[in-house]
Amino acid sequence: MIILDGGMSRELQRIGAPFRQPEWSALALIETPALVEQVHREFAAAGADVITTNSYALVPFHIGEERFRTEAPMLAARAGEVARQAADAVNATQPGRAVRVAGSLPPIFGSYQPELFDAATVQDYLSVLVIGLRPAVDLWLGETLSSLAEARAVLAAVDGGGRPVWISFTLDDAVEGRGAEPRLRSGETVAEAAAWVAAAGIDTLLFNCSQPEVMAPAVRAAAKVFAAHKVSIPIGVYANAFEPQKNEKANETLADVRQDLDGSRYSDWADEWVAAGASIIGGCCGIGVHHIHALSQHLRAEAVSAK
Repeated sequence: MIILDGGMSRELQRIGAPFRQPEWSALALIETPALVEQVHREFAAAGADVITTNSYALVPFHIGEERFRTEAPMLAARAGEVARQAADAVNATQPGRAVRVAGSLPPIFGSYQPELFDAATVQDYLSVLVIGLRPAVDLWLGETLSSLAEARAVLAAVDGGGRPVWISFTLDDAVEGRGAEPRLRSGETVAEAAAWVAAAGIDTLLFNCSQPEVMAPAVRAAAKVFAAHKVSIPIGVYANAFEPQKNEKANETLADVRQDLDGSRYSDWADEWVAAGASIIGGCCGIGVHHIHALSQHLRAEAVSAK
């Protein structure tokens, strides 16, 4: 079982890092990178095997087009460096630990807005992040992707490079859609996405930034496709703690967090995802250090008892 970290933004707020719109979590990277490193270290101390670079908000929507052109190369490199420092510090002081760094590659034109995808310009933006992050990361993580077009763009941007490529899709989690065939926010089915993952040689398929309730059906749908294709591709889940999100641009405001998702309840959901076929579990927006600590303790205790 691989444990991922959780959401960066609220943890930055918790420890007093600067945080406002439009910069969002990028503001701490700009003004107080040591606090970003502190959050990475806390997630690793809580049991995370993979920590994700704080590069999700390094897009024009958050930092502006001009700042992206002038500062994004430096900021992407900084995001990689502070994550690398945190991982190396943990690995050096805790024998047996091998915390890895995932390079976050976000949807460039807006979370939950696949209709804004621009194939003509996406590589101009993604290439900046890839070049800046590359020296520090162990794997690539295209995350919160709403469509296959966004996923294909991430795969093209990293261009092999000798590092594993993880692709994570965000799901349609509207209440009225519960019980229907699992779909991405673009309307494409999870089965279609899994078939592409199997054919494209992606190393790992994940689902993130959607409610816990929709994750297990997606995992089962993907596992069924992988079995049909006779491929063994790990499946992961890192849900958020939000109420259902419509396909509107994410992070415009600080969304309310559900009160029923403490560490214990989130671990219960993780059991359901593992039973469905997931072997990588973490958290997204609103899932903090305390959730990851409870999750890692719970899943590892279950692994020991199962031996």
